[in-house]
Amino acid sequence: MSRIIAGAAGGTPLANVPGSLTRPTTDRVKEALFSRLDAFGVIAGARVLDLYAGSGALGVESGSRGAVTVDLVEFDAKASAVCQRNADLVNGLLGRKAVTVHRSKVESFLERAGDAASWDLVFMDPPYPLDEPALSAVLGKLADHLAPSAVVVVERSSRSPEPGWPAGVERFAEKKYGETRLWFAEPAVPDAIPPDIVIDGQEQSAP
Repeated sequence: MSRIIAGAAGGTPLANVPGSLTRPTTDRVKEALFSRLDAFGVIAGARVLDLYAGSGALGVESGSRGAVTVDLVEFDAKASAVCQRNADLVNGLLGRKAVTVHRSKVESFLERAGDAASWDLVFMDPPYPLDEPALSAVLGKLADHLAPSAVVVVERSSRSPEPGWPAGVERFAEKKYGETRLWFAEPAVPDAIPPDIVIDGQEQSAP
């Protein structure tokens, strides 16, 4: 049984999605992931988005550890219902509504998000059948909604190729845990504009 590892709701068992529809992140991988995110300093006070949320385990873990808001996005009816159970559990322990469940396709959710919608930490654990072009397209939609110092975590099979990073998103780390590989990405920094060059007292633009 999955559980919340640490924070205000640490040790609390979580509901799991029945059957083989989803691929839960193991507690071993989750513990290693959150240890790394703690080192990055991106959880406390963060706005978190959990796409393809499954049971919502990653999102509610973030809520337990101090995230201000958590959005769980899951389209499947059974998985969405489990997300709601886990969200209600954590919200009750926190004494506030930190976690919100959205039953929606990921693409539709991102398309509906207003221009002001922005997240500091994003989890993406898409189903294995989602191919690389489709994943890259979702990352492209997400790019416009990343805070300047945001971290994006993409969980894939260790046998899957590296995601195709669209303009606006770039990888900065990756880690393999058995059959799971985590890719860490951040907003791409535009190339620096070269300073103007002064020649014989006359300012000229750099080529």
